[in-house]
Amino acid sequence: MSKITVLGLGAMGSRMAANLLKAGHTLTVWNRTPQAAASLVAAGARQAATPRAAVAGADFVLAMLRDDAASRQVWLDAEHGALAGMAAGTVAIESSTVTPGWIRELGAQAAEQGVELLEAPVAGSRPQAEAGLLIFLAGGEAATLERCQPLLKAMGGAVHLVGPLGNGALTKLSTNALLGIQVTALAEVIGLLKRNGADVDAALKAIAATPVWAPVNNYLVSTMLTGNFAPQFPIALIEKDFGYAVAAAGDGDTIPTIAAAHGVFQQAIEQGLGEINMTGVVQLFDK
Repeated sequence: MSKITVLGLGAMGSRMAANLLKAGHTLTVWNRTPQAAASLVAAGARQAATPRAAVAGADFVLAMLRDDAASRQVWLDAEHGALAGMAAGTVAIESSTVTPGWIRELGAQAAEQGVELLEAPVAGSRPQAEAGLLIFLAGGEAATLERCQPLLKAMGGAVHLVGPLGNGALTKLSTNALLGIQVTALAEVIGLLKRNGADVDAALKAIAATPVWAPVNNYLVSTMLTGNFAPQFPIALIEKDFGYAVAAAGDGDTIPTIAAAHGVFQQAIEQGLGEINMTGVVQLFDK
């Protein structure tokens, strides 16, 4: 068993931390809003006041944060940043969905301190995080990944090494771009069917029996048709990921379909839908 620190206890990080505790690891946690740690502390975790205090004595430090800016502050803040408090030989695991450029920068900073970095963004949302069935899209050295395997297996059902640092972020952004394109396409199709007076359920059932139907579409369509937009993956977060993908491309003209889907999520945010589930974009077309 290892001494592990988890930085960031949002919808995903809190569930990942709970699974590490269940696996028997010694856990220290930090969150910007301290009360988010209450259930984990009750289950046996130790709570720290700052990221730097949280990493004292840790073997592994895992972060699950909102974006580049939050990740940079938590790892590198001059006064309270985690990296400066980590001993040489410690492993940093960045599971946030961030940009490839930031991952490479963080990797360079970590190496200067003798800390190994593994990027390990995840595919899956709250149910998969709770069940320990996340899919890790790892970037970094194979030897570093091998050290992290017991932790990742406590939180996930599969781990894929996709290349050196930065490739994990690119793979995660590509995954989310493909998911978002499916969301916007299904939302448009439902709108098309409704406006033309079609039996939407019958039409979608028929489409689902063809090879074009992806497994995730069952969940996506179900939430769209029932109007259940409780946030599993909020519009604001997937819009952020689309922005990172466009930035990684350097030019939206080189990824026109991704850029177009990004525009749909931007429009949804402009209409005040940012905090509901990504499938809530169906409301833009259900008229």
